[in-house]
Amino acid sequence: MKKLNRRNFLFTASAATLVTAAGSRPSAATSAEGTRHRRVFVGSGGENGILAYDWDPVAGELTVAGVAAKVPKVAWLASSHEHQYVYSASELEMFNGKPTGEVASFRVEGGELHPLSAENSAGVGTCHVAVDNTGKMLIAADYVGGSAASFKINNGKLSNAVWTETYTYHGPNADRQTTAHAHFASFSLDNRFAYINDLGGDCIHIYRPDTATAGMTPSGKYVSVPGSGPRTLHFHPNGHTAYCMNELVSTVDVLEWSKTDGSLALVKRIDLLPEGYTGPTRGCDTVISQDGRFVYFVNRDNNFLYSFKSDWKTGSLTPIKRSNCGGKTPRNFVLDPSEKWMLVANQDSNLISVFARNPETGVLAEECRNCAAETPMRILFT
Repeated sequence: MKKLNRRNFLFTASAATLVTAAGSRPSAATSAEGTRHRRVFVGSGGENGILAYDWDPVAGELTVAGVAAKVPKVAWLASSHEHQYVYSASELEMFNGKPTGEVASFRVEGGELHPLSAENSAGVGTCHVAVDNTGKMLIAADYVGGSAASFKINNGKLSNAVWTETYTYHGPNADRQTTAHAHFASFSLDNRFAYINDLGGDCIHIYRPDTATAGMTPSGKYVSVPGSGPRTLHFHPNGHTAYCMNELVSTVDVLEWSKTDGSLALVKRIDLLPEGYTGPTRGCDTVISQDGRFVYFVNRDNNFLYSFKSDWKTGSLTPIKRSNCGGKTPRNFVLDPSEKWMLVANQDSNLISVFARNPETGVLAEECRNCAAETPMRILFT
């Protein structure tokens, strides 16, 4: 693997201009070595919405490929499992004349996005969407509105909202928890349960989804520590462990997942912060390697990645090290399909940082390459 030095391959402001000017018809490319570049879509908090890049898996480099779709303030992207369709969440205050965010869908063809549908979510500030394993159902979470909605999918097209719910819980944090804040939607690996993380209400709502109708039936909730702000939930491939990132206190709840009733039970709580740190902090996101051997967390404000080894049987975590994230305010991060590279969307630095990764040890390089991206919120490989 190519060794990285201290040089950062940073696109300047002219490259950021290229992202806007390159138009809306990106196409795939092939490197000089004949390696097929992989299309990557980046959700942007700016007006351009969804940006397109080509990914070189040999060199670990992103190349600007234009604007994929003009959808403003995209906070999240999700794809169907066969990567035929892409779905977006836009943090809007008004859509179609109603006080909600927008949920949209696109067909992927030749590296381009073709609009299929756009629907109102349940409330303002739609920040996350998740697609079930059959590709027949989508759930959206609205941060500002403290609400969630489900949609039926037919050949990539979204129905009107089938089910909606507005939450009323709130926590003790006077700055962040005066109301409910639905932040993240997910499905269990077996597709029998759905989850909505309520950062404002310090809980995770559990449902039984009906993929035939896109209906949702309540099935309990997981209650976290008051003031913790459960932001995201990710399931380990061992089939019984899940990790909940608590944004407001930068801790991770290691959870035991019940296949019987979908419930979550606390096994251990891990503190991500360095000993003695007292400054501002916001835990953000989680990445799990495909083989389940390594788990990574990213933290904002003090801006670091934290790598762990994971025990397959128990899901327990052993720290490897903290490392830099390449920029300011990491919003999302992902492993590329080869898992030899980690890509980090640094929202307030307007760049994506690329770190080499050793698949055997899980260790991330300290140095990175950077590529300009307007307010990157989500990185999606197709």
